[in-house]
Amino acid sequence: MAAACSLLHPPALHAQTAEQGHLPEIAVKGPRDASIGTADSASEGAAEKASFQSRPKLRPGDIVEAVPGVVATQHSGDGKANQYFLRGFNLDHGTDFAMRVAGMPVNMPTHGHGQGFADLNFLIPELVSGVRYRKGPYFADSGDFSLAGSASLDYVSVLDSPFAEFTLGQNGLRRLLAAGSRTVDDQTWLGAVELEGNDGPWQVPEHLRKTNAVLRYSQGSASRGLSVTAMAYQSRWTSTDQIPQRLVDSGELSRFGSLNPTDGGRTRRLSLSASWFDKGPEGDTELSAYAIDYRFGLFSDFTYFLANPAQGDQFEQTDRRRIYGAQATHRRPNRIGGLDGILSVGAEWRGDRIGEVGLYPSQFRQRLGTVRNDKVSEDQIALHAQQLVELGANVRSYVGLRGTWLGYDVQGREPVYGALNSGRGHQSLLSPKAGLAWTVAPAHELYLNAGQGFHSNDVRGATIRLDPQTGLPAERVPALVKGTGSELGWRFQPDERLSLTVAVWQLQLGSELVYVGDAGTTEPGRASKRHGVESTLRWQIDGRWRVEADLAWSRARFRGASPDGEGNFVDNAVERVAAAGVVWQQGPWMATLRLRYMGPRALDTLDSVRSRPVTLLNFGGTYAVNRQLTLGLQVFNLAGRKGNDIEYFYASCTASEVLSDRCGGGIADRHVHPMEPRSVRLSARWTF
Repeated sequence: MAAACSLLHPPALHAQTAEQGHLPEIAVKGPRDASIGTADSASEGAAEKASFQSRPKLRPGDIVEAVPGVVATQHSGDGKANQYFLRGFNLDHGTDFAMRVAGMPVNMPTHGHGQGFADLNFLIPELVSGVRYRKGPYFADSGDFSLAGSASLDYVSVLDSPFAEFTLGQNGLRRLLAAGSRTVDDQTWLGAVELEGNDGPWQVPEHLRKTNAVLRYSQGSASRGLSVTAMAYQSRWTSTDQIPQRLVDSGELSRFGSLNPTDGGRTRRLSLSASWFDKGPEGDTELSAYAIDYRFGLFSDFTYFLANPAQGDQFEQTDRRRIYGAQATHRRPNRIGGLDGILSVGAEWRGDRIGEVGLYPSQFRQRLGTVRNDKVSEDQIALHAQQLVELGANVRSYVGLRGTWLGYDVQGREPVYGALNSGRGHQSLLSPKAGLAWTVAPAHELYLNAGQGFHSNDVRGATIRLDPQTGLPAERVPALVKGTGSELGWRFQPDERLSLTVAVWQLQLGSELVYVGDAGTTEPGRASKRHGVESTLRWQIDGRWRVEADLAWSRARFRGASPDGEGNFVDNAVERVAAAGVVWQQGPWMATLRLRYMGPRALDTLDSVRSRPVTLLNFGGTYAVNRQLTLGLQVFNLAGRKGNDIEYFYASCTASEVLSDRCGGGIADRHVHPMEPRSVRLSARWTF
């Protein structure tokens, strides 16, 4: 029954004092990491707040690197979603890695730029109270996009003291953050405002302009509480997209140069969410709901003058939608056949009302025509249940089932093919889950997990009939694609200061289907299989030193015979990731050093072209001058390495190559976006 008690009454609840025994204080402390006796798998956990807050973060999305094995990079402007890598996936901008912030989903299905688009630029990292994570499709409450993993980030509801922080950096970086909270009885108001501008190291200045605000109200006690959160974010920027390596090698273009200075975009996100919980002897109940208003417009150019030698290949992608959702969960202790257990049940609904999701050829940000312009309505409803049973003093097990129904309606408004590519439909899936945990000894626990999950495809691919670019017949794809995974893990935890985990995992996908926002079509892919090994170390050596290390190796291959001219390598699938960090703190001083390595990977299915390895070293430090003033220093890319945040291999053609008649059908080449050079940021925080 120990596991049941710990699930129903987390240790964080008992850490409060009688004077501050209300909801906000829980958020300050953040979630406790998974531990022996309570964890369901070796690859789940919660990042320590002190650790991820101390890490230098070049961009807000870098916070997800607190999840072991995750790499977050960027291949365009800082207003665009990060590029993510995990467990043998190039996750693009979020497909197969589900993210939630303050209880709201971040991933966008049927998005104008890419399926599962997960833009975390609205996040204020200093307000994050915890990063919970899971890997694999093993849990009934994990749904769309979570095949590789999921991360849940929440905001604090109360601050120790109000503060204002100003940051200055190279290349025009300036950032102002002001935040504070006020508590009266059991009611707390928290507010924060963030303003940021940045030009970046690019020859074409980025001109990033970002405005961000958060307002949260919370009230209640440790056993019952309510919170309401409002967020507002907008951003605009000029982007430097990836460029051909051949131009860099010849000296025709700088590593930080651009082939189209009019690329860039703007986005806006407004949201309102609410959550309520009740914890009592009969169980725990949680209810939440949210509404999001979202706008997105992006101009990109990846092939330059290959498709349109006269006017260029720039295109505009748009997304204008409102998202509504609600979820409810209930957990209660029970007995089955004389055995203690916990039954968890839940229901979820998400509705996307997409007023416009479009793709338009453009020149200098002026539309030249329409490839796709659709109005889409998409609803996903899920019911899930999971039963945990204590099989003995040292063994516990769970079984779960998730049922998902997806309904969609696509109304094409492009005058030529829009009506033909319209349609409606629905699809449903049942996803079983199971797990077993065995406490072999007080410091050792073994885990076995298995389950089925899924990711959704852009529903325009489920109704398409004709390719909007060519008018030729197009292959329809399923709206939901199934994945099956399993994992064997070990956790070593002799005390609260040391934790070591190892997990061996495998995952099979029915298809690598992806909606290609750059072309307005769905790209059918083959079935695939991935497997790998992960290891994490967390060690609080003493009161001053903390060490962290993560290692991940994975292998991704297509299954079955390969078509002529292709191989079985899943292109751009990450293979090796290593990360390590050390945090030192004594008196008013704090310093952290973080190393991240991403190894080479196949850039085509034949493995004939491979990316270059990337090693990044960042430093961060603070000094508390007194109770009010804290000074900070961050140095990114401390070693000054010239690596690439992203590499692709495809054909393109520049203007000079067209004029010199060298283009032909395009020049296949490595296309790169460099990681930023060494840069320094200084900050000053005044606490009121």
